[in-house]
Order: sequence, then structure tokens, then C-alpha cells
Amino acid sequence: MEALSLEAGRSHHRQKQNEYTSAASAHVVDKDSWQQVGLLLVTSFNCAYVLSFSNLMLAPLGWYWGLACLIIVAAFAAYANWLLAGFHVIGDRRFIRYRDLMGYLFGKRMYYVTWFLQFATLLLGSMGFILLGGRALKEINSEFSDSPMRLQVYIVATGVVYLVFAYFVPTISSMRNWLISSAILTVIYDAAILAILIKDGNTNKTKDYNIAGNKAEKALNAFGAIAAILVCNTSGILPEIQSTVRKPVAANMRKALVMQYTVGLAIYYGISIAGYWAYGASVSEYLPEELSGPTWAKVLINSTAFLQSIMSQHMFVAPIHEALDTKFQRLNEGMFSKYNLICRFIVRSIFFGLNIFVTALFPFMGDFVNLFGSFTLFPLTFVFPSMIFLKIKGNAVRKEQKLWHMAIIVFSSLMSIITTAAAVRLIINNTKIYHFFADT
Repeated sequence: MEALSLEAGRSHHRQKQNEYTSAASAHVVDKDSWQQVGLLLVTSFNCAYVLSFSNLMLAPLGWYWGLACLIIVAAFAAYANWLLAGFHVIGDRRFIRYRDLMGYLFGKRMYYVTWFLQFATLLLGSMGFILLGGRALKEINSEFSDSPMRLQVYIVATGVVYLVFAYFVPTISSMRNWLISSAILTVIYDAAILAILIKDGNTNKTKDYNIAGNKAEKALNAFGAIAAILVCNTSGILPEIQSTVRKPVAANMRKALVMQYTVGLAIYYGISIAGYWAYGASVSEYLPEELSGPTWAKVLINSTAFLQSIMSQHMFVAPIHEALDTKFQRLNEGMFSKYNLICRFIVRSIFFGLNIFVTALFPFMGDFVNLFGSFTLFPLTFVFPSMIFLKIKGNAVRKEQKLWHMAIIVFSSLMSIITTAAAVRLIINNTKIYHFFADT
């Protein structure tokens, strides 16, 4: 009877292991160098979203609290991602999906909670990218026309372009040949916008850095800004990105993270700070709207930002593509087999079609950033890694380590609740100001 009991226990363990650690995927695993992944992170976070961060991150906080929060949030995000990268392999098992790791350690409920939080983040992020791309195209057209077409036209055009790229470049690893182009475009629009910001900042003598609103509004807006800062520092999909990295996966992923939190951080923080310095608290939610001439420079900035966003958005939405491809494609055939090409076109057309429609319906740029930064990224970035640490290390950790990670869990959970309330308030305010399919 004891032998039967032991065998039943082993069988249950194997069943649980297979349920959450299956490496079956339509996408490539264990192929990319850390340099490639590091460049992917640097360029993807230096995307068109940085053109909104002066307004979203610094205007509600001001100089003192703004700079302090930039440093603190970045430091904690880097620490949390560094910690999570060390749990990609547990024993002899490699977890290529965040939800698989959480499900294996905490059960089916946490599997689905993680799945929901991740996919909510990615869906909202994808809509934000489509909206930013549409804004860039509209700004280009407005330089040549006094009556540009409605924003929704540009949103549709952006979504179609994203669909085409996602169809022919289906995975994160297949972006290898596009990363140099992404880096060149990033350098072009960052350098151009920084030059104009310095010029405008020197000539603008009426800058006002006072924070608008009463005490309650200032507090809620400040929490929304903290959520936006978190967005530009983490993605909530580290295990999925790490799945592409060659062994040793923990060491190589951490090298890539060093690139992100040094080179990458310096660039997108620099643009955000320069934008706030140049225009003060009245800085626009889309920075190119504020820029003085010349026309060619504004067209260059918007054009390169749009082209670069095609590649950046692909990284953030790749886990959804991976899940859909693994579900519907034939895994024993290549990504470019006839069946898989047809299947991928249908599935991704439906996905981007829905995203385009919702984005056109609710074109409120700040809402996308604040909501998924507050509701989803606090748990994915801070709460879950500390839970994993305590689960795996157990009683082997020192008392102060246990208290440290428990404090992170409690504080981050409270921040998630507060910042989500601030984001919901922003949405309610915007629904009072704007209408469906607004031409913002």
C-alpha cells in the first residue's frame, strides 16, 4: 500500500509538472543571444510612448517628486525583474511563460489570474500603440493640410500596418534582422526631438511648473503618474522574453536587463525630462504637438516614431501571438507552411480588427498607460516575484529577507489598488469630456 501511495504521489507530481511546464510552442525557444535581447529591450521601451511621458509622468508630480519617483520606481523594477529572471529554470524545468510558472507553484487559480493580468496588459498596450501610431500619422498630415482626416482613419491605417508586420515577422526571435533598423530610427527621432526641446526650452521664458488641481486631484494624478513610470520600466512578460534567450538563461537575461536599465533608461528618461523642462506643466500628452518648426523636423520625428513603433509594439504583443499560434497552428509544420500562413492571417486579422475598433472607440491616450500600469503591472512586477521567492526558498531564507518580501507584497498591492482608482477616475473624467469615436 505504501508503494502504491508513493507511485500515486509521483504520478500526481508528474501530471502537475506536465500541466504547467510543457515547452510545446509554435514560437522559437532558446535561440537568441543576450545582446539581441538587450537591444530588443532598449529599442522597444524607447518607443513612441516616450512622446507622452513628459505629460503623464512629470507634469502631475513636479520636479522634486517626479525625479525621485523616476529613480525609485526604476530601481525597484530593475530589482524585481532581476529576481524574476533567476526563476526561469527551477530544478531541471524551464518555464517559458509567466502563467506556467505561477500555476506550477500556486495552482490553477494563479495560472488564470496571471494569464488575465498579462493579457489585459498586452491588449491595452497594443491599443495604446495603435493610438500613438495614429496620432503620429495625423500630425504628419496636419503639417501639409489645414483639415486633416479624422483620427480614426489613421488608427485603422496603423492597425493594418501592424497586422502586416506581425504576419510576416511572426515571433520575437524573427525580429533579429529588424533590430538594427529599429535602433537607427530610435536614434534619429530621439536626437531630433532632443535638439528641438533644447531650443524651445531656451526660448520659452514663461514655463510654469506648478501642479494643477486641488489637493485630492493632485494626489490622484500623482498616483496615476507613478503607474505611468512603472509602464516605461517593465513589461510584465519577462519569462516570455527570456524564453528566447540561449543558456545560461538567468545570466544572459540579466545581462540584457543591464542594457535596458542603463542605456535604455538614460534615453527615455532623458527625453521625458527634457520635454517637461522645455514646456512645463502644460506639456502636451503627445510631445510633437508642442514642437516649434521646422516642418521637416516635425515630419521626420513623427515618421520615424511611427516606423519604429511597428517593431516596438510587436515585442509587447508577441505573447498573445504565441498563445494563439500554439493553439491554432500545426506545431509539426513550419511557421510558413500553407496551413499555418492561412491560419495566422485569419487569427491575427481578428485580433487586430478588434483592437482597432476599441482604440477608435476610446481614443484617450493617457488612460491606456495609467490603467495597465496600475491594475496589472504592480502585481506582475512586484507582488508575484516576491511570492515566488518566498515559495521556493521557504524557511531557508533569513527572517529579514522574509519580512522584506512580505513588505513588498503588501505595499505593492496597496499601490495597485490606489493607482487603479486614480486610473478609473481619469477614465470617468475623459468620458465626460470626449464622446465615442472622438477626433482627439
